[in-house]
Amino acid sequence: MTASGTFGYGEEFADFVDLSRLGGIVVKGTTGERRQGNDYPRMAETPSGMLNAVGLQNVGVTTFAKEVYPRIKDIDTNIIVNVSGSSIEEYCEVASQIDRLDNIPAIELNISCPNVKKGGMGFGTNPDMASQVVRAVRDVYHKTLIVKLTPNVTNVAEIAKAVEGAGADSVSLINTMLGMAVDVERQRPYLSTITGGLSGPCVKPVAVRMVWQVAHAVQIPVIGLGGITTAADALEFLMVGAKAIEVGTANFIDPSVTTKIIDGLEEYCQRHGVTDINDIIGII
Repeated sequence: MTASGTFGYGEEFADFVDLSRLGGIVVKGTTGERRQGNDYPRMAETPSGMLNAVGLQNVGVTTFAKEVYPRIKDIDTNIIVNVSGSSIEEYCEVASQIDRLDNIPAIELNISCPNVKKGGMGFGTNPDMASQVVRAVRDVYHKTLIVKLTPNVTNVAEIAKAVEGAGADSVSLINTMLGMAVDVERQRPYLSTITGGLSGPCVKPVAVRMVWQVAHAVQIPVIGLGGITTAADALEFLMVGAKAIEVGTANFIDPSVTTKIIDGLEEYCQRHGVTDINDIIGII
């Protein structure tokens, strides 16, 4: 699949990728109201990665349902909406509107968002808060519920078990790691927000470790992401227990990277005599 925020609504990549070959497209984060995002600059290249502080710029769920959904609903793959919010009420409102769209089989709940009623603490950094928002969304959303976990915690397995108990059908991880970069010549941070989300190959070892931990802690399927640029990267996640993977930052470097990874997985299986990819999932 493609990771939210790196593949637009899918249609932007149609000239580069046969979208029907993808397992799914996770569209950009969608909130209750339209958001303009953070001030520029909000992206910065780092060694083996990038920082972003886009700030969930999107058209809002109502406009998405009326204008974007009709354009993408017939793409021959699974269209999944990343749902974000600053309160439990906003999460539920967005999820309930998406629930009514027939051609969207799943949502990915981004619980890294700050809860404005709790002083800006991310829902996903506390097991109780994570289970509260997942349980509330589960009550109003009746299709597949994937919960995206933040790596900015001490014990990610604890959060995973909490959302599993609250009704999540699957978990995806990792979201971006909190990072910062400084322009030493101008003597100021590169990002307008000072800190931002770190992604790309530099986070892969952390992501693989966390996926391995979570896959051993929960019974629901785990989706792995974080720094995947090649089939070998994808295989690392599968071998430690991920049932599926998402490709994110690599799409900015090579817009056809997703299908190259699919081809690479096929080639690996043929070379190793693997007739079913499930035979190597979780072998580590």
